[in-house]
Amino acid sequence: MRDVYVVVPDGIDDPARPSGGNTYDRHLLRELGSHGWTAHERPVTGFWARPDTASFAALEGTLRQIPDDAVVLIDGLIASTAPEVLVPQASRLRLVVLVHMPLGHRPPDDDARRRERAVLEAAAATVTTSAWARRRLIELYDLPADRVRVAEPGATTAEPASGSEAGEALLCVGAVTFEKGHDILLEALESIAALAWHCTCVGNLDRDPAFVENLRRRRLDAGLGERVSFVGQLSGSDLDHAYASADLLVHASRAETYGLVVTEALARGLPVIATEVGGLPDALGEGDAGTRPGLLVESENPGALGDALSTWLGDIELRARLRRAAGERRKSLPRWSTTASEVSKVLAEACR
Repeated sequence: MRDVYVVVPDGIDDPARPSGGNTYDRHLLRELGSHGWTAHERPVTGFWARPDTASFAALEGTLRQIPDDAVVLIDGLIASTAPEVLVPQASRLRLVVLVHMPLGHRPPDDDARRRERAVLEAAAATVTTSAWARRRLIELYDLPADRVRVAEPGATTAEPASGSEAGEALLCVGAVTFEKGHDILLEALESIAALAWHCTCVGNLDRDPAFVENLRRRRLDAGLGERVSFVGQLSGSDLDHAYASADLLVHASRAETYGLVVTEALARGLPVIATEVGGLPDALGEGDAGTRPGLLVESENPGALGDALSTWLGDIELRARLRRAAGERRKSLPRWSTTASEVSKVLAEACR
């Protein structure tokens, strides 16, 4: 067994702060042991969206307790913001950065790019969670291609959703924020108000209270108060029930490295309508005959999303075709053991 020190944000198991990155980190920590690694988890407190002096001090204190020449896998949420801490440590530790979302991607931010570039250039290797993210990092920072690798998220197969004949139960899963496109979704739903449907939005309501309040006001003004439900964060059996009760996942995100909620839906054989951004096309994938298990639409285009939803609701043959493809994709989704195997290869190369 070899040692790897895994530096993650504090609270990755907090049910009030779920994220695809947290889910990925937790599964990876559980699986690395099966690939010859003893994973030493090192959570770090801090406000990593806007780190302050205390955040950097906590990170530096954590790294100083790790022995010289050790392999350190560090979550990019922390790493990409902290070059003043990590670059000096790169000569002492074998740093591998796990990038869930390139911070320099969107919106353009010269300071964010400068800081992220410094960290990734100093690291021994970078792991991304999608082929799109790998291409984007190489494009942004001209990194050597052989030092940027992909380890796509795995999926845990669940019981298939039963689905209804009419396909009217729509589900959206994700923190209710501007980035996840709930305003685009609501406008699209307004455009198909004459059709029969109900949309349940599952996700944290506390990250942007003003945005949530505006959505609620718009929902009432549009007469959709009984048809669009914001139920807050769900987990465990409650989240399973939400997926099981749905006919279709709708994901209107403005940016997404991969899109774990898409594969969570597909793991239940649930078709998806999503925006064609980032790694979402990769997450959606294809069924056995090359048929996508859903529809992709242009980002920030409520008209296109509304048209796709209208097509889903009005075309019984399309629903059957997408459900069949989703069932096929369910069987071919990657497993978390495969994710850990890919990361393990990168860690082993860092040792050398």
